[in-house]
Amino acid sequence: MREKILTFIEKNSRIDLAELAVILGVEEVDVANELEAMEQERIICGYPTLIDWDKAGIEKVSALIEVRATPQREMGFDKVAERIARYPEVNAVYLISGGFDFLVSLEGKTLREVSQFVSEKLSTIDTVLSTKTNFILKKYKDHGTVMAAPTKDERIMMA
Repeated sequence: MREKILTFIEKNSRIDLAELAVILGVEEVDVANELEAMEQERIICGYPTLIDWDKAGIEKVSALIEVRATPQREMGFDKVAERIARYPEVNAVYLISGGFDFLVSLEGKTLREVSQFVSEKLSTIDTVLSTKTNFILKKYKDHGTVMAAPTKDERIMMA
């Protein structure tokens, strides 16, 4: 039952518990208990809301920062990741394969604010060897949700 609940709430965390119980063919109280247990076990870590900040008229700059770092003795990259994750500007930290060790997602009000964070905070961590900043110019799809309106074909039909 856990996998089915997780599959449904991953796409729609606002689904009514009674509706979910009907879909799964179980009692509503069973769904509620299972959700609570998964929250306690940190299987469910949160219920984020996806916002199109451009449509809201609020300026935000998003960036993906690639970070190369030196792993800590007997701790690997975990200690470095924990330190980076403590910054409130940071939305996500991922250990990745390839030319860099981490991918850090963050937001700021301006390009300058993001750049200052990288140069004054992230790059000054003693285990960080190098960074590469990639600014997100437009989101087409985020967390499985299409963000951009479909484009219309405005070509003139010729007979």
